[in-house]
Amino acid sequence: MPVTPHPDDRRILRLAVPAFGALVAEPLFLLTDTVIVGRLPSPALGALGVASTVLSLLVGMCVFLAYGTTASVSRQLGAGDRPRALRQGVDGLWLAAGVGVVIIVVVWPLAPYLVQVLGAEGELARQAVTYLRISLLGVPSMLLVLAGTGVLRGMQDTATPLLVSVGAFALNAVLNGVFVLVLDWGVAGSAWGTVLAQTLAAAVYLAMMFGRYRAPVRPDLAGIRAAGSAGIALVIRTLCLQAVLLIATGAATRMGEEQLEAHTIAFRIWTLLAFALDAIAIAGQAITGHTLGAGDVAGTRAATRRMVAWGIGSGVVLGLAVVAARPLTPGLFDAGPGTAGELLAALWAVALLQPVAGIVFVLDGVLIGAGDQSYLAWAGVWTTLAYLPAAGLVALSGGGLVALWAALGLWMVARMVTLGLRARGDRWLVTGA
Repeated sequence: MPVTPHPDDRRILRLAVPAFGALVAEPLFLLTDTVIVGRLPSPALGALGVASTVLSLLVGMCVFLAYGTTASVSRQLGAGDRPRALRQGVDGLWLAAGVGVVIIVVVWPLAPYLVQVLGAEGELARQAVTYLRISLLGVPSMLLVLAGTGVLRGMQDTATPLLVSVGAFALNAVLNGVFVLVLDWGVAGSAWGTVLAQTLAAAVYLAMMFGRYRAPVRPDLAGIRAAGSAGIALVIRTLCLQAVLLIATGAATRMGEEQLEAHTIAFRIWTLLAFALDAIAIAGQAITGHTLGAGDVAGTRAATRRMVAWGIGSGVVLGLAVVAARPLTPGLFDAGPGTAGELLAALWAVALLQPVAGIVFVLDGVLIGAGDQSYLAWAGVWTTLAYLPAAGLVALSGGGLVALWAALGLWMVARMVTLGLRARGDRWLVTGA
């Protein structure tokens, strides 16, 4: 971590620390759901896994509702136009609601086919479809939560999303316990618990927007279209990220069971570490939008340099933590001898890539905050194309897990170069509202 005091440190930490708490809260409480459903007879847990995979993909594609809204709201707030900031926040909420309804209409009839694509059959498929269809009713609320989170981040408030997140996921855990273990509703009870908890969380955000902030309720079609257009570029960026990760998982699967298990554990560790770096990126979204909205180019560059320093420092600390915990990691996951050997080798790559990830995640957040989504989309395409030959070479040459992670490292370095070159230039420094 940077140790020299800096004027931006307090602001970065004020935004990043609560954001980190909110990011970590979700997987912890979802783990509670897994434990509860795991007490049901087979194949309930497998059905939860299959349906959750579909839901995660759908909601993950809509993360632009949070990122894009943060950028637009913070820019208007920095420009001193609070009413317009709230107006754009409301546009994001209406877009979220509309996209949620479309997802229900489209995915509901496709649910049986989607679970079959993931290999579910018989009773497993039946329970997965039940969980998926009930959960679809909560998708509009999930997307409203994403947009509402983006609004508050844009208003320079990451503490409230933390409180809402912890409250919602705690309620989700309680409802799951009651519906599944007490009322014996099976996987349907777990799904209904999630739907009710997400609906309450969405209601809190709506109450804040239309009560506390007194934002206008009526939709602005032009504003909704603008929010949707800006979101397309972020969807392309997200699709590129997902494609790389899916290709890596497919390559590990073809290597063998031990390699797949080791890759799964290594990637879970990578994801956990990413939460800390993503927290700085979220601060970057809010700070960059605000400073550019205020026309403060020098302040934007200074804050960016400091956040990159935090990203590098955090990456070094996390990398050292991986190295220190490396000998104990196979035992924590009860890995067999073959899996343990593969995992220990892959963890070196995970550790070495943390400083690179720190730079990449922070600059990604900064450019999102600047509204530079088009560049991020093109950069996502080009870096994915740089990754594909490396991944193909691993597959054709029969390379092992270390070689696969080396390909992922090449992808991360390509992202660092493309984002770093953009940040060094001036084209992203568009000021004003």
